Amino acid sequence: MLLARPRELLVAAACLCCIPAVHAQAVPGASKQDTLVIDLKSALERARTNSPLLQSASIGVELAREDRRLSKFGFYPSANYFNQYIYTQGNGTPSGIFVSNDGVHVYNSQAVVHQELYSPGKLAEYRRSIAGEALAAAKRDIALRGVVATVIQDYYALVTSQRHLATSRESVEEARRLADLTEKLMSGGEVARADVVKAQLTVQQREQDLLETQLVIEKAKVVLAILLFPDFRTDFSVVDDLDTIRALAPFEQVRAIAQESSPTLRAAQEALRQEQYGVAVARSGYLPSFTFDYFFGINNNQFATKDEEGRNRLGSAAQASLNIPVFSWWTARSKTRSAELRQRQAELDLVLAKRELDSTLRSSYLEAQTARTQHDSLTRTVDLAAESLHLTNLRYQAGEAAILEVVDAQTTLVQARNAYNDGLSRYRLTFGNLQTLTGDY
Repeated sequence: MLLARPRELLVAAACLCCIPAVHAQAVPGASKQDTLVIDLKSALERARTNSPLLQSASIGVELAREDRRLSKFGFYPSANYFNQYIYTQGNGTPSGIFVSNDGVHVYNSQAVVHQELYSPGKLAEYRRSIAGEALAAAKRDIALRGVVATVIQDYYALVTSQRHLATSRESVEEARRLADLTEKLMSGGEVARADVVKAQLTVQQREQDLLETQLVIEKAKVVLAILLFPDFRTDFSVVDDLDTIRALAPFEQVRAIAQESSPTLRAAQEALRQEQYGVAVARSGYLPSFTFDYFFGINNNQFATKDEEGRNRLGSAAQASLNIPVFSWWTARSKTRSAELRQRQAELDLVLAKRELDSTLRSSYLEAQTARTQHDSLTRTVDLAAESLHLTNLRYQAGEAAILEVVDAQTTLVQARNAYNDGLSRYRLTFGNLQTLTGDY
């Protein structure tokens, strides 16, 4: 029996998996059997749009932006229109019992303008809110990269499962051909009944493996569908691009790009900057603050703009306040000490983030290099396994080999094909991780 070249089988299986189907949403009333074909780029776009985690992180950025605006508005003067009526119990005198109220009846109707001219604490809070907004944006980018990494992993898990399915189908056909051959040889008295039973058991095992592979594909579809679609669906397929092997850039170049674009490092840096301004906020407890207030309106015993003699009751007043902290039971010192400890913790977190980034980069780069180096070896292994099965089949037909050798050769070929596909998937995953770390996705 002559078998097709393993590379040709793989290409044929990939082509079968990648035949474009009619887009289910393109034609109104399309059949339920129509499937949506998705490549990696469109999968990432769908995940960015539909990811609840990413949407939550985006809301966090909006909240941080509003906090910054509120801190900024604290520097602007505020204007209010104040209205008040005070009644004091009378005692026969113009001022009544409470002298400080300046009369039995007091009317206040004033426009009040308030401005904090010097407030170190508010200035530090505003700068801290700017760092908080940048930190929220970095966390959103971290969430985005997490979504990208998850989609890449689940995408190639499905692609690899599709390749394994093609291998399983081919192994079932090979097992069935062997079963037909043993029955013909037994009819001619060349082999015993035991060979037929072994061949039929092999067919049963291969069919069970095929069912298990189909189950793996369905489960992989479910996992990926949750990330891609707002409403759950599994009527889609993915484009098989495992055979696309790209060259790796030098490690130092990859490292430089990753460090420059890493949202994890940016988040750690902004967290440190936020804590530095937190120290300034705490230290402002030692500093004075200066405020100014301007009043215009009525502050009188009668609610009127003129008195009985025609004199104006409307007037203005201004006051400036200088608040100098003197003693607060060491509260400012304790707040400053706590802020400095948080700053130190943020510095250590930044150092750790740099080390973890270097470690992840180096590990992913070495794994990608290894997977790329193994590609030629795995290809050669598939070719040799296919040739071994072919020769073993010829020897079995000539009566020079036992059926166990044929079954073993079939198993070896299946394992070699799966190892080849796993090697391609490993490279695409590690290469995708490197692209995620450098911000290419």
